[in-house]
Amino acid sequence: MPAFALDEDQSRVQELVRRVARERVALRADEIDRTAEYPQDMFDLLRELGLFTLPFPPEFGGSGSLLSSCVAIEEFGRVCYNTAYLLLVQWTPIGAILAGGTDEQKRRYLPGLADGSRRAAFSLTEPQSGSDVARIRTRARRTDSGYVINGGKIWCTNAGQSDFFLVAAKTGDDDTPGAINFFIVEAGTPGFAVGRKEDKLGARGVPSHAIFFEDVFVPEENRLGEEGKGFKIVMEALNASRPLIGARGVGLAQGALDKSIAFVKDRQAFGNRVADYQGIRWMLADMAIQTEAARGIVYRAAAAVDDGIRGRELASLAAAAKCFSSDTAMRVATDAVQLFGAAGISNEYPINRYFRDAKVLQIVEGTNQIQRNIIARNLVAD
Repeated sequence: MPAFALDEDQSRVQELVRRVARERVALRADEIDRTAEYPQDMFDLLRELGLFTLPFPPEFGGSGSLLSSCVAIEEFGRVCYNTAYLLLVQWTPIGAILAGGTDEQKRRYLPGLADGSRRAAFSLTEPQSGSDVARIRTRARRTDSGYVINGGKIWCTNAGQSDFFLVAAKTGDDDTPGAINFFIVEAGTPGFAVGRKEDKLGARGVPSHAIFFEDVFVPEENRLGEEGKGFKIVMEALNASRPLIGARGVGLAQGALDKSIAFVKDRQAFGNRVADYQGIRWMLADMAIQTEAARGIVYRAAAAVDDGIRGRELASLAAAAKCFSSDTAMRVATDAVQLFGAAGISNEYPINRYFRDAKVLQIVEGTNQIQRNIIARNLVAD
């Protein structure tokens, strides 16, 4: 049996989430996308179901299974990308704090993230440094009792709803290269501000904002990891969570395929069902093949994380999972729009949001070009 086959617990998660997605989430998906308003009701639903605890280690009340978490994201993503996204933005800070946090930080922040009573955002990207992390300019200057942060970030997802932020900043004076650390910044700290909401192509229900720091004081106990070393620890943890991004791609692809099948079975052309034409059937077959292949590599990457695999092997596998699944989502969604014909470019039909969300996924969380760089670098490394 393959290492990534779903066990009994993971199958139960899949059955529960699939039922909830179809019965309660699907009805809201179009409205969330259309209004671009934060879906508080969907957050409350996830909290009610206790799903935020899924990736936690058992000692924190979770399953300790990244594969279970990928299954949940995939099933929600089939009907509503934004609801699946709510899980991810809650889980990213969890992984960072588990990896780089002190025992006191874990006690202070993890219970609230697990039960949904607190929300957080992860902030790394700056205007001049998207993938080029070394060029970030936000500075954390040391003082007697902590740090003073100055600078700004863009594309901080979940900023408008967050109680605290994990912010990457360079330590040292402004004229030194500096090392990078993450700092926990509480919302409402003097000098900290959340900017305007971005009007996004896709992923519209979970807003992204610019955030700004003007002499923001952060106590030393809010630094993640040792000075100059915490960044690497946190980024390695994020690498281990990358299969979750891939699961979003699988969910999008499967959802676009589901809607395409239903559409062509119901539509008539030249006296026949559209689904009866061989050309249409071959398109659907290719979409299904690509989706299943993406699911396989994402599940394999998630199972590798659960098995404790790290380093270059995981880096390449996780990058491949993100890259292939999001490219697959884009290909499948593009074909789905084509199958819908004129209806595919109408906002009256939901298939266009799958297309828009898929394009976003190819760019966020490390562009697919960066994922290919990771894979290629590991292939030729000594």
